[in-house]
Amino acid sequence: MILYHTSYTEISHPDLQHSRPRLDFGIGFYLTPLRAQAERYGERFIRRGQKAIMNIYQFDDDSLDCTRKVFSAYDGEWLDFITACRKGLPHEQFDIIEGGIADDQVFDTIDLYFSGIYTREQALGELREKKPNHQICITSQVVLDKFLHFKSSQRL
Repeated sequence: MILYHTSYTEISHPDLQHSRPRLDFGIGFYLTPLRAQAERYGERFIRRGQKAIMNIYQFDDDSLDCTRKVFSAYDGEWLDFITACRKGLPHEQFDIIEGGIADDQVFDTIDLYFSGIYTREQALGELREKKPNHQICITSQVVLDKFLHFKSSQRL
């Protein structure tokens, strides 16, 4: 499977040491199978006056034996997991986590939930109306090293 990661630099050897805490799925290397999504993400760097580099990888997960969690919708389980990760709370660990992104549109709802303005039910009601983008977070350096292969990069 081809995956994309957009940054301000080429990343031929991803590592978890450069990951930030308190992201959607915690510390990990974030990718997407959606090229258009990776290109849109590059606009954030360009608006800041930085280069936007889309890194392209081959992910060989056919024979991969690891722990994996897939969130297929913006639902209560996804909201609880995102909340724990973004607040730095303990949460279940997986080698690979897939699901929707708490992007700008979705994060407004989550921010209202975090601040106590929305109840859990109100937040979930708003989220049901959103179509998830798709992100894959690899939280295992072993998985990164063995199964994610850098192919190329291109400036956006």
